[in-house]
Amino acid sequence: MNQTAILYPVFVQVALTFFLQGWMRIERAGAYKRGDVQFSDVSLRQQKWPARAAQISNAFHNQLETPVLFYAVVAFLMITSQVSIVFVILAWLFVVARLYHAYIHTGPNKQPYRFYGYAASSVVLFVMWVLFAIRILFFSATGA
Repeated sequence: MNQTAILYPVFVQVALTFFLQGWMRIERAGAYKRGDVQFSDVSLRQQKWPARAAQISNAFHNQLETPVLFYAVVAFLMITSQVSIVFVILAWLFVVARLYHAYIHTGPNKQPYRFYGYAASSVVLFVMWVLFAIRILFFSATGA
């Protein structure tokens, strides 16, 4: 198995994060230009963004939370040469679930649909970590 195959879903996840960051910046700049928010309305603790700007911002920030564990497991898989087709498929499932979550979050923003995307990506990520741990803890020492 080509170890770099697992990077393709990582590239998509990174692209999603940068896309949402750019969209967030556009929404925030628009809010300033329209006069919906003033610089004094935005502090480190209290932000008074209009609903749409806050919605996009929340979707962006969600890409900086759980996906950190995704990036870590992918890095560890590559460092330990443990990448397999199973992990590549799981990585794509994780990214598809994150894309779905971002779509719902920035679109209709309806529960429980947004939760389904979040839960699916979390379950896939958990499975990735469990399988990785099993491989390292139980099979690396035997050379399998």
